[in-house]
This record gives sequence, C-alpha cells and structure tokens, in this order.
Amino acid sequence: MNQAVPFITFQPSRGQSTVEAMESYLKIFGDGRVLLDNRYGPGGPGAEGTVIMAEIEIAGQRLRLSDSFVEHEWNLTPAVSLMVDCESSEELERIFAELSEHGTVYMPLDDYGFGPFGWVGDRFGLTWQLGLASA
Repeated sequence: MNQAVPFITFQPSRGQSTVEAMESYLKIFGDGRVLLDNRYGPGGPGAEGTVIMAEIEIAGQRLRLSDSFVEHEWNLTPAVSLMVDCESSEELERIFAELSEHGTVYMPLDDYGFGPFGWVGDRFGLTWQLGLASA
C-alpha cells in the first residue's frame, strides 16, 4: 500500500544539517528511533558525512530527511508544519521551549479558543504546531 511520509530537505550550504536535526529531534521527543542513516563517503557528490537519506520516527511519525548537495532557491516554509499532540501541559511547555530555542515563535503558547497551543519554527527551519492531545 502507498504511504505518505514527510520528506525534509536540508541545505548544508545554508548552515542546515540533517545530522544535527535528527539528534535534536530524537533528544527533544525522547521516544524516537533512527530507522535509516545513509551518509556520503569520500568522493561522493555530497560532502563526506552529510546525509543521503535518513529516516527517523518521533512522536509516532516517520520522517525522511536529507542533506541536499544542490543549492536550491527555496527554503523550508512555515506554511507546512508538523502537528504534535502532547500528553501533558508540562510536556507541551518543554517541547515548545526546546524547539523554539534559536528558532522563531509564530504563535506563543496560549489558549486560542481551542485549548493550549503554540506554533514554532525550530533552528533548522522546520515548523511545529503543538497542542494537547486531550484538548
């Protein structure tokens, strides 16, 4: 059966790093795991150690990640984000704080009429909408 999996392209030429993003997300969410980590060796089209293709699972969601050795005109956009339903207010606050460190807060944690919610762009450019599972 077909399956849609979010694919995130990082651009090392802009200071983005799949390896750093993976390590950060696995630490923040704590329940994740690496499913695939395929990197360029010496003489590859990408810089040695950058990621050809990686796949991780965090917060119950698989994500595919890659470092592009081609510099693209576009960048990650906040128009597409990952939605995470947190189990508690404490978890929501912790994850929001960690993702927003050196990032951009689009909507601070607040109750916008549909329960506690926050929207943040992390330091890698990926955006996250965070709420409570029970709300």
